[in-house]
Amino acid sequence: MTTKNNSLDNKTGAWRTYRPETDNQKCIGCSLCAKLCPEACIEMTGGKPVTDFDYCKGCGLCAKECPVKAIKMVEDF
Repeated sequence: MTTKNNSLDNKTGAWRTYRPETDNQKCIGCSLCAKLCPEACIEMTGGKPVTDFDYCKGCGLCAKECPVKAIKMVEDF
């Protein structure tokens, strides 16, 4: 039996406390959030970030580094 040890094989988003919420009206499409995401779970679609919450750990790096503060961290219930 083989075990899988990477996040692509094991969804890691279930233990997050906060999740990023993007205001697409504020977003300028710079893709900095996608480039900086340590889990590579943000994909730019139509010039706007889309987060795969199956893998997002809620670290907040995307929100902290967004130059126009278009991303905020909200409690994930």
